[in-house]
Amino acid sequence: MSTDAIPAASSDLALKRRRRVFAGLILAMILAALDQSIVSTALPVIAGELGGLDHLTWVVTAFMLTSTVSAPLYGKLSDMYGRKQFFAISICLFLVASALCGAARSMTALIGFRALQGLGAGGLMTMSQTLVGSIVPMRERGRYQGLFTGAFAVSSVAGPLLGGFITSHASWRWVFYVNLPIGAVSLALVLMSLPKVARGTAHAVDYAGAVLVCVGTSALLLLLNSSSAAFMSGARMPALLVLAVVCFVALLKVERRAREPIIDLSLFANVPFATCVTASGMMSFAMMGSLVFMPLYYQLVLHETPEQSGAMMLPQVAMMLITSITGGRFSVGIRRIAMLLSVGVGLECIGLVLLAVLAHIGAGVGPFLFAMGVLGAGMGIGMPNATVIVQNSVPEGMLGSATATMSFLRSLGGSLGVALSGGIMAFVLKREMSDLPASFDAQALLDHGIAAIAQMSASQQAQIVAIYRAAIGASLVAGGVLMFGGFLLVASLSWRRASFSSISRGSVDEKVRGTASSSGSRPR
Repeated sequence: MSTDAIPAASSDLALKRRRRVFAGLILAMILAALDQSIVSTALPVIAGELGGLDHLTWVVTAFMLTSTVSAPLYGKLSDMYGRKQFFAISICLFLVASALCGAARSMTALIGFRALQGLGAGGLMTMSQTLVGSIVPMRERGRYQGLFTGAFAVSSVAGPLLGGFITSHASWRWVFYVNLPIGAVSLALVLMSLPKVARGTAHAVDYAGAVLVCVGTSALLLLLNSSSAAFMSGARMPALLVLAVVCFVALLKVERRAREPIIDLSLFANVPFATCVTASGMMSFAMMGSLVFMPLYYQLVLHETPEQSGAMMLPQVAMMLITSITGGRFSVGIRRIAMLLSVGVGLECIGLVLLAVLAHIGAGVGPFLFAMGVLGAGMGIGMPNATVIVQNSVPEGMLGSATATMSFLRSLGGSLGVALSGGIMAFVLKREMSDLPASFDAQALLDHGIAAIAQMSASQQAQIVAIYRAAIGASLVAGGVLMFGGFLLVASLSWRRASFSSISRGSVDEKVRGTASSSGSRPR
């Protein structure tokens, strides 16, 4: 096994050096998290310039698709060959793709460059979290992960605010160009502060598992995403469904037999690990669905500017920042961590239900600000504690695989959230617009959104706004339903007394321990 030469409790890594590494990793996580959502407030403007509102969700989904499928690859390869070089590869790829996105001249090109950017972001999210687990002693991970996951969560929600400000005062292209100086600083801090990586012995790469993950996830997201509706005719939709099912069933068989699997299924024998990574995916599903479509609601329905719609995310940002930091300080003892996780997921569920209800009744700005604060409080409490339970429930040698698995399911949840929410919104839009009089240009509305609505009379605008309000409100319902399931799941964790003994010792079930101690080979 080969990992970076930075044991958690080692005195070789001075405190100042650790702080520099931590600062660089925080910046990397901020970049990856921001680019999941920073384009959301700019999407209506991008559609007005480049066209293709019905393809709009792919600007987000393409990024999340590639970041999702690449996360487990980065985690496994970093466990095998070390973390440092894969961190450098991922951030360089991310920065090159960011420059290309800013220069895009068509919606198709932008979607393609966003997919390339996601390949780098998958490594940033996985490597930064794994390196934090490597350089921080187990007893201090709650505090550090509270800060770290808080930065991830706040950056995800601050994205629409920053995107709205940049779009209003400069150009939507600077949403991508702003990554370049921040990424350069992050890369310099980490490369200068991390020690050299010792190269390990030969390993077996699970290529079959990697291919199955990529193909299966791509088929599933293409099936759910609204922008694929244009070619979802005949046998294509059933074919994608069959392809996704076949790939995931084959993946289960391949990963059980693989010597060094991309996704180690034996980890799921550990109840706290399985519960928390699943809950993380559900939280990400709900979070990304709301982050992408709420700024669109604010601009289309409440007639806010991009900057104002971004500012309406501030209650969520503020509450996430407060609760993630204070929650990390109070999470002493695994029983308390599990309790806080349940509280966080419960608040997220309440926040999403409130948003759906407010959209349905056509509420004003004030109630939405309150609901966003409730949602932010839940995210700030829930996400750091889920990460701590996951990282404390596995041995050091499996930290990369465990963190990558969590990142994979979290990214998959976010991708599914955007795809499914976008599919619901598009379905409602097309159904309602099909009943409009001939005087309405429905295709122009689907292509250009706000730009097309601005050309209509006041009465026509009122009709279209009502349709968008119903469509976006319907897309929020899916997140609320799923978060209720997540709440039931994490609440059950605190009832399992036997599950906590392994975490409090910093170990895992014997099956998982055996996997870690076999020097890369899997027990048969």
